[in-house]
Amino acid sequence: MNQLPLLAGYNRWANERVYQACSVLTDESYRQDRGAFFGSIHNTLNHLLVVDRIWLGRLLGQATPELVGLNQCLHDDFAALRTDRSAEDQRLIDVVESLDETALGELVTYRFVDGRSAATPRHLILITLFNHQTHHRGQVHTMLTQAGVDVPPLDIIVYANDKTSK
Repeated sequence: MNQLPLLAGYNRWANERVYQACSVLTDESYRQDRGAFFGSIHNTLNHLLVVDRIWLGRLLGQATPELVGLNQCLHDDFAALRTDRSAEDQRLIDVVESLDETALGELVTYRFVDGRSAATPRHLILITLFNHQTHHRGQVHTMLTQAGVDVPPLDIIVYANDKTSK
């Protein structure tokens, strides 16, 4: 059973919840270095967008020469980052919905940011992308909690039972 459409919908839903929680922060609190791998909430959210663009570019056979590093800041402005995140989440949903079982099993060849070559089945790239999102959203959740924000649950079972997420 192909669970990737479920994961793509969940990914968008969880990102919307995280961005809504972030919207109550002051700019100073949003950008504060909180000791996470990318430092701040802002930097972590930018990282997630960069990595999604890189992986989607690989999946679609589209070069992304404008993406030069995993810590690249695509948007300094929260509202612009949020808008772009929403568009990227929809793009990911569209890509997932366009793939049949044959396409999901095909090898995708690409280069990592450091130049190493790789070939990975398309379905495993998508699982990696969703897992990466979950990993860093967990970090953002912790940083929001540190900032005193009441973050809603991000569990996939909550998404599956949330009638507004459909």
